[in-house]
Amino acid sequence: MAKGETSYICGLDAAVDVVGGKWKPMILWALHDGTHRFGELRRQVSGVSEKMLIQQLRELERDGIVHREVPPRVEYSLTEPGRALNAALLPLGQWGDDYMDQILAHKARAACEPAGASTG
Repeated sequence: MAKGETSYICGLDAAVDVVGGKWKPMILWALHDGTHRFGELRRQVSGVSEKMLIQQLRELERDGIVHREVPPRVEYSLTEPGRALNAALLPLGQWGDDYMDQILAHKARAACEPAGASTG
């Protein structure tokens, strides 16, 4: 969906728009167990740059998924829709846990194949 559009084709389109990208699901996962300060989130979401974490948190806040509490310190927590979204993502996380080894094995085999080789 292009930026600025205000309609979705279906519910899945809306959900993917909210959680799309590499970092948003990881941020939601980190917030699953409660409120965290920015530095805590940065440590828990390994590999994310400060700039990207700020951007992703702002988008999640804009979409009503994350609440940003300012005084006396900046803390982030999930809103009610954010908790519901996290609950919807739990089965996806379980699927990833169940099949992670197989996924990695397939990726490793594909990386060893000559360019343009067909598997079948």
